[in-house]
Amino acid sequence: MAKVLVANASLTGNTEEIAELIAEGIRLAGGEAVLKSVTDCNADEINNYEAVLLGAYTWGDGELPDEFLDFYEEMDELDLAGFKAAAFGSGDTGYSIYCGAVDLIEEKLKERGAEIVQESLKIEYGPNAAEKDSCRNFGRQFLETCAAVS
Repeated sequence: MAKVLVANASLTGNTEEIAELIAEGIRLAGGEAVLKSVTDCNADEINNYEAVLLGAYTWGDGELPDEFLDFYEEMDELDLAGFKAAAFGSGDTGYSIYCGAVDLIEEKLKERGAEIVQESLKIEYGPNAAEKDSCRNFGRQFLETCAAVS
């Protein structure tokens, strides 16, 4: 099964919890998930994996958080053709642009040639009990979809 990088930026722990649950879903489905903070890795590390899931919380008016910016800019140097990918994150519907960072990440992945294999996962604040299952299912489904389209 695929070795998947699950990298995220989290301020309050909400997006980190989402990432952990997604990684758990990948593992439960028989895959290998490596969980990292974007502050502890470089974008070129994506090349060490067969697939990638990137996540962040949304800051301000639909913006990427500061701690994701270096990783995001480093992605400009990557050729992700053939990589299976998806995005996830947390946000607040009280803002006019809900989970805008997730959309920016997905757009960057597409721009660099990655194949987005499933719709992004957006959670308001942190996951409730039902959303925790959704996060695990997101990871499981991602792994299964990657295997099906390989």
